[in-house]
Amino acid sequence: MSKFVFITGGVVSSLGKGLTSASIGLLLKSRGFRIEMLKMDPYLNVDPGTMNPFQHGEVYVTEDGAETDLDLGHYERFVGQHMYQRNNITSGRVYSSVIHAERQGDYDGATVQVVPHITNAIKESWKKLENPNVDIIMIELGGTVGDIEGLAFLEAMRQFQLERPVEDVAFIHMTLIPYLKASGEIKTKPTQHSVEKLRGIGIQPDVLICRTVLPITEEHRRKIALFCNVRPENVIEEQDVEYSIYQVPVMLMEEKVDQILAKRLNLELPPIDLSRWNAMLEKVRNPKGEVKIAVVGKYISLTDSYKSIYEALTHAGIENEVKIDLQKVESEEIEEKGAEAVLQGVDGILVPGGFGNRGIQGKIDAVRYARENKIPFLGICLGLQCAVSEFARNVCGIKDAGSVEWMEPGKEEMDRAVVALMDSQQNVVERGGTMRLGAYACWLHEGTKAREAYGAEMIRERHRHRFEVNPQFVERLKKGGLVISGNNPDSELVEIIEIPDHPWFVATQAHPEFRSRPVEAHPLFRDFVKAAKAKKQI
Repeated sequence: MSKFVFITGGVVSSLGKGLTSASIGLLLKSRGFRIEMLKMDPYLNVDPGTMNPFQHGEVYVTEDGAETDLDLGHYERFVGQHMYQRNNITSGRVYSSVIHAERQGDYDGATVQVVPHITNAIKESWKKLENPNVDIIMIELGGTVGDIEGLAFLEAMRQFQLERPVEDVAFIHMTLIPYLKASGEIKTKPTQHSVEKLRGIGIQPDVLICRTVLPITEEHRRKIALFCNVRPENVIEEQDVEYSIYQVPVMLMEEKVDQILAKRLNLELPPIDLSRWNAMLEKVRNPKGEVKIAVVGKYISLTDSYKSIYEALTHAGIENEVKIDLQKVESEEIEEKGAEAVLQGVDGILVPGGFGNRGIQGKIDAVRYARENKIPFLGICLGLQCAVSEFARNVCGIKDAGSVEWMEPGKEEMDRAVVALMDSQQNVVERGGTMRLGAYACWLHEGTKAREAYGAEMIRERHRHRFEVNPQFVERLKKGGLVISGNNPDSELVEIIEIPDHPWFVATQAHPEFRSRPVEAHPLFRDFVKAAKAKKQI
């Protein structure tokens, strides 16, 4: 049977439970354990697919097309294995499934309640991850202990620990140890109250991970252990990292978290191999230069909106042994001040995905600035659509070319819609369209920068979009000098475009950032940063 490790949080949100869970997952996997991971989100949305990026951050897309919480990105980047629909559940999905079952008569007329029906549904989602090839299943609960939305999940955990052998279930609780500048002290009382709340529900944590800006003394550890009923050696310090989030696994290894868990779960502990990870950290510590990359987006004010983009750039910087000087640019700022005023001096420009018409002209202006000034450019999803629209307008002479997503409806609309909605037969339609979610194949043409970057003829990348390059304009774009370097082998839809007489001008309809890893940068990001590095002549 698989072992289970539950991770909860207290005191405040945004403590970094996802990052910590992923780091522990890496440690366990580096010791040879086969692991699975699950994120439980207490909100009532069925998934984050329609949630505002300013509220929720990015939507992380899995190989099988699930729209999930961004913590699954941490899991994939650290643990180095794909996540799927089964690796993320929400209260909305659980309640929806229970209500559907009730409507179908599955409960034989019983009164449907949170206990046992909702809690049973939650536990069933955990059991689905069990199989003989999985040693440890790590389950993270979003939010904090005390949130009303998370009570059903905590109750399910309480029940689950009683249904399993004592050595099969462990609990990690993550809290904040605040520092009060006025008194010059760190305070343990919030942690005590958080654990008290958890114990009142019926869960006794085995390990406490304490986020702190200052080191925890032995006296603090003993005090926390005494009042929280945890062994002193199981009180773990997780200090703010010095230079990279990728330090966290090494920090937790030094605190012996993986050893403590193995002992608690009655598992033999194989030796650990973090050589590849440590080699990566050495490059982070000792960059040989710096490149300035501008990310021109619509949701810049919230860092998590482009979390995977920023991480993929970091990975590319690591592989090229340079530090990324990230310039976060609101596309509307370019509309107000002009591209040259905002982007002058950058070594590379990246235009990421997004929805709607706000800030579109700023993105198109950024593309034009990159194209005309020979600045390395990478477009992603909406970034490709902006690149195609800019090329159609300013090179092919198609006045006001763009996407039907941005245009005012009119009779002449389709005469300039170089990006349009497509049905399942790849015909242009006025409304509706087919959403592409998850991994799709792409055939790369010989002699292109994309083919050179990937080093393969056929690749797969994850998608999340409804609009496509309009096939009716492809020949005209090609005659203008745009190279279609990648097509879907089944539909022949445009996947990747580039401009040949440019140091690096590549755009993809997919989201390659979801496949980037700290120990292996994504090829497109790697070569984009390489071109930016060459421009700066580092």
